[in-house]
Amino acid sequence: MILNNKTVLVTGGTGSLGKVLVRRLLSSESGGTPKKIIVFSRDEGKQHDMRVNYLNNKYGTDEIIYKNFNNLLEFRIGDIRNYADIRSAIDEVDIVINAAALKQVPTCEYFPKQAIDTNSNGVFNLVRAIQESNSHVETVIGISTDKAAKPINVMGMTKALQERIMISGNITIPRTKFICVRYGNVIASRGSVIPLFKHQIEVGGPVTITVPEMTRFLLSLNQAVDTIFFAIEHGERGEIIVPNAPSVTVLNLAKALIAETDVDIKITGIRPGEKMHEIMVSDEECTMTQAKENYYSIKPMLPELHHGEFKPALNKEFSSEDNVLDFDGTNALLKKHNLLPGMEVKEESGEILI
Repeated sequence: MILNNKTVLVTGGTGSLGKVLVRRLLSSESGGTPKKIIVFSRDEGKQHDMRVNYLNNKYGTDEIIYKNFNNLLEFRIGDIRNYADIRSAIDEVDIVINAAALKQVPTCEYFPKQAIDTNSNGVFNLVRAIQESNSHVETVIGISTDKAAKPINVMGMTKALQERIMISGNITIPRTKFICVRYGNVIASRGSVIPLFKHQIEVGGPVTITVPEMTRFLLSLNQAVDTIFFAIEHGERGEIIVPNAPSVTVLNLAKALIAETDVDIKITGIRPGEKMHEIMVSDEECTMTQAKENYYSIKPMLPELHHGEFKPALNKEFSSEDNVLDFDGTNALLKKHNLLPGMEVKEESGEILI
């Protein structure tokens, strides 16, 4: 059991991904029971809400999670931008999962320094803290995005730098394994397009889409967490783990959510920093990409981290334009995750998600 008796630090642990990740860790369903889970974030309100959510949990099916919460979960206020904060947080930690990020594309375009401070410099603080502390951190997982492949926006650029900072950590700190996971849009996560569409439908519309033919990769929060657990167990130092995720057009996504509701669709045009199609693996990375179960593994370009010979799994870039679900497929994907009209999205519980 890869996580059994480990102390796990989750930076940004009160976000959409962080909450599902913590719940999965508490339920002991993936990789054993950790010794301790530390939720590190700068928002005391979100930490309070998360703590109260567990304290008020009275459902019998959650008994194991509730008991684990009492014994395992620790909340810690801090900011990954602050070196002293992250330095003190990694003491006695075995595994770090960095989910702290500025992830909204328009926000990062208007406030690029804020994106650099969190997404790039914050990760540098983490790597530096591990190097200078002589800590016994075994594995660090960095959460990246498809926007880091051939980035055209600030969010993608800062995440691409995060990947490079993490990978280089394998050279300077050989006792610690640094791995990244890279994936696309997480369905129903805070700030994503599906909650926006649902709200627009509830208030009578219109549903605003940028370009009808625009495509995006989609996966659930639980699938995102599965990718993290896979990277912890199977990832090698310097790799970027990519799930083989489906993609949809924004038009089919909007139509599936609208269903029979009398709501108009309004085309608003592409926003600053957006791509028509996202790329999970670039052309330049194809020759370094290996298949691992239902994932791709992008091998590090640094020669010191090469892991021997392998047959490349891709002969072209992995783009959201390649294998797009039709309307029926999009509808089926949303139904699978209880997201069609009349179905309830339970973001915080981590049960239906997504």
